[in-house]
Amino acid sequence: MPLTDQQLDQLTLAEGALTLNHALDPSIDVNHVQASLELLADEAEHLLGSEPDMALRLEGLRRLFYHQWQFTGDFEQYFSSENVFIHHVLSRKKGIPVSLGAIFLYLCERLSLPVKPVGFPTQLLLRIDELEDTPVYLNPFDGERVSMRTLRGWLIGSQGPFAELEPSHLEVSDHPSIIGRWLAVAKSALLREEKYAMALRCSELALTFSPDDPYEIRDRGYIFQQLDCDRVAATDYEYFIEQCPDDPAAELLKMQVKVLNEEQPTLH
Repeated sequence: MPLTDQQLDQLTLAEGALTLNHALDPSIDVNHVQASLELLADEAEHLLGSEPDMALRLEGLRRLFYHQWQFTGDFEQYFSSENVFIHHVLSRKKGIPVSLGAIFLYLCERLSLPVKPVGFPTQLLLRIDELEDTPVYLNPFDGERVSMRTLRGWLIGSQGPFAELEPSHLEVSDHPSIIGRWLAVAKSALLREEKYAMALRCSELALTFSPDDPYEIRDRGYIFQQLDCDRVAATDYEYFIEQCPDDPAAELLKMQVKVLNEEQPTLH
């Protein structure tokens, strides 16, 4: 069963993501993945748990995770669905900011390090409030610090030349918000790989949180169409057209609905 927002906030981000992963792929052995996370946490605690200085403990974990264990961002296949499934990230030691960040945060919690997730518009960041006078931000893709100048550059690259960095962009995010974005990334990757059955699970799960979201229903319609479920695809498209008549996609979908309805078999 999908978790509620309250339940997600009570889990670590990695545990919430693992629950999401299992909802998308029930063949995942959750206990095995949980044990793998615990092994990493045990080793980190054994090596660094007795270090009283928080800054040195954090630096030790950063070196352990990115250099000794060699977790790294997947530069070559960034959009691969493997990068959104925790068990694949643990076995490949490759991921994207949100999946690597979730594992790193799991270790930080074991080591009592005050590191929190930030759902920056372009990717997940890690925020440390007690290291210096002002917050320090790490990029979980490579474990390196990120300057305000770099963050402004990312924002402009994403939203255009007039985008401005706002304090709200750097606020700590709750787990449901991050898991929601994670789910969207997973759906996009699965669609790109034409794994439509699993992408449909993404869409159905997203709709448990926002049942009337016309854009999610539109996406579900596209997935149904790829699965040759033309009647339900047309119904989803019609809902989107009704809810968002001024959206540029609405006119295209009207033509698509007409084609889908014409393709329905005639019963005698």
